[in-house]
Amino acid sequence: MNSIKDVFISVLKEITPNAEEVNITKNIINKLKELLYHTAGKRDIHYTNIEAQGSTGIKQTQLRGDYDIDLFIGLDYNFYKPNYRGLSKSKLKSKSKKDFLELCNGWIIKSLTSKEFQNPRLLYAEHPYVTVDYFTDNLKIEVDIVLYFNLDLEYIKKTGPITAVDRSPWHGRFIKENLSTEQKNEVRLLKQFFKASHCYGDKSVVGKMGFFGYSAELLIFYYNSLINLFNNFESLKNNPLDYYHRPIEELKKISHFQNEVLIIIDPIDKNRNVASAISDRAYNYCNYRIQEFLKKPSKELFKVKPIPEEDLLSEKNPVLSNIYIIELKNKNPKIHYTINRDKLYSLGQGIKLNGEKEFSHVNRFGKIEFELYFEDKLNEYNIAIYSEKSNITKTYLRKGPPVTSKFHVEKFKKKNPNFIEKNNFLWTETKREYTKFLSFLKDFIRDKIPENLEIINISTAFNAKSKTAKKAIHVLNKYILPFC
Repeated sequence: MNSIKDVFISVLKEITPNAEEVNITKNIINKLKELLYHTAGKRDIHYTNIEAQGSTGIKQTQLRGDYDIDLFIGLDYNFYKPNYRGLSKSKLKSKSKKDFLELCNGWIIKSLTSKEFQNPRLLYAEHPYVTVDYFTDNLKIEVDIVLYFNLDLEYIKKTGPITAVDRSPWHGRFIKENLSTEQKNEVRLLKQFFKASHCYGDKSVVGKMGFFGYSAELLIFYYNSLINLFNNFESLKNNPLDYYHRPIEELKKISHFQNEVLIIIDPIDKNRNVASAISDRAYNYCNYRIQEFLKKPSKELFKVKPIPEEDLLSEKNPVLSNIYIIELKNKNPKIHYTINRDKLYSLGQGIKLNGEKEFSHVNRFGKIEFELYFEDKLNEYNIAIYSEKSNITKTYLRKGPPVTSKFHVEKFKKKNPNFIEKNNFLWTETKREYTKFLSFLKDFIRDKIPENLEIINISTAFNAKSKTAKKAIHVLNKYILPFC
């Protein structure tokens, strides 16, 4: 049997970037800086610094083959501050967005004159930013160029950031200064494990959002080593990680922390939980795989493998018999996958909420679970849904008022002459609107699918059409349902 240490050493050799990869990103960063410096000098741009952030920047926690670059440009907030004085938060956000847009169009995009940089384009998060493709040696490397306000750390800790990305450079500096080279390698191992578990980033297959770079880096910071993290991962839900050493009772009193699955406090901002977006499903599945690894260490658990298509040949499978699929095609590739993802997760929640209970709150189709699987390059989106009951009775007993409530009893009797009295309450047999889950599903989603998404198929799992639909069914059946 391989020892854990042997596995870590072997995997690390395969996932650590070589010197050539690091030099490629450094050269691109330097070229970009020169172009931006040159144009800024001509246009009197008030910036403070230009620095590569993220794993390929000052953190140096990237995996082999990860070339994508996040170049951050700090703006002098004191220069802009007079124009924002007295503005509400919403108006300040709108005004700063306009300022960022002008800089993206008037400075950044106009700086990208070198032939290696192609297809510069505006994208939007909280504020607009520029993405450009860099081509070299048969490689296409995506570069994000992001503006932020360069704020003092104490200002952020005291009042919070002006924009969401104002913290990011401080995140990079924190990781650079507080993780050793060995710990940065352990971050690489942890990222690889999350990716192999399909629980990484905003394209996480398991849950809406998986673990991401900064959360992985902080987990190693808080636990010091990967093996220590793995040994304690099972209890992570009950052990908030707080840089400011507040007891769990105090953290739970903070309103926006109360319903969080995991709490990993940002050292840069004590009011921010870095893990707030991490799905409980991603945590549960990773925990299962970590326990597997601890019992039997193996490199296989670090290998990123394609999602298999579910085998749909056995129609007697009791779980598959209760799984349904919605297959969709995105007709507008310009709509970002995160927008489609968020809308479809909301739709899934609506199916679960309305499918589990009648309007009278009586049980309907039993427990319902769903998962979204998409491949945005194919423009294919799928919602796989498990319903505990596929068929239910035509009627159910609806509970009325207690027999002691005379006024309400009389009203109930007039509306429901076939009432019965049971356990000191009145009841009436009520006809269900739906007895088959598939009929309910088709009617429920009819007017709720976003206009850019075309319905290709709504059916039982056994009638799934596309490969991605069969993958969605596999994810729900193997990665979600066993841990719900």
